[in-house]
Amino acid sequence: MKLVIAIVQDKDSDRLSNQFIEHNVRATKLASSGSFLRAGNSTFLIGIDDQRLDEVFQIIKHVSKKRKKFITPPVTLDTHVEGMHNNYPRQVNIGGATVFVINVEQFKQF
Repeated sequence: MKLVIAIVQDKDSDRLSNQFIEHNVRATKLASSGSFLRAGNSTFLIGIDDQRLDEVFQIIKHVSKKRKKFITPPVTLDTHVEGMHNNYPRQVNIGGATVFVINVEQFKQF
């Protein structure tokens, strides 16, 4: 058995939940936020048999889309003059999913 921890953007969260329900994948959804963009995320905790691991990966990959977004880095008081050009909007890739897989030594349900 594996514990899958999948972190996705809030925009993909409801669709991913629905796909998990449709495919009979039990998951617990937690609200979380990323430190880079300070944007809302959802973290899914999924306990799954080893044989279904690829199925879970395919569901996550199908639903979680990468996007491009323009961000403006925050202005800080310690910004050096030569670093001032760093405050212009920049295009970054966001979205997709970050997935961790952990071996589960024991699982009990009460």
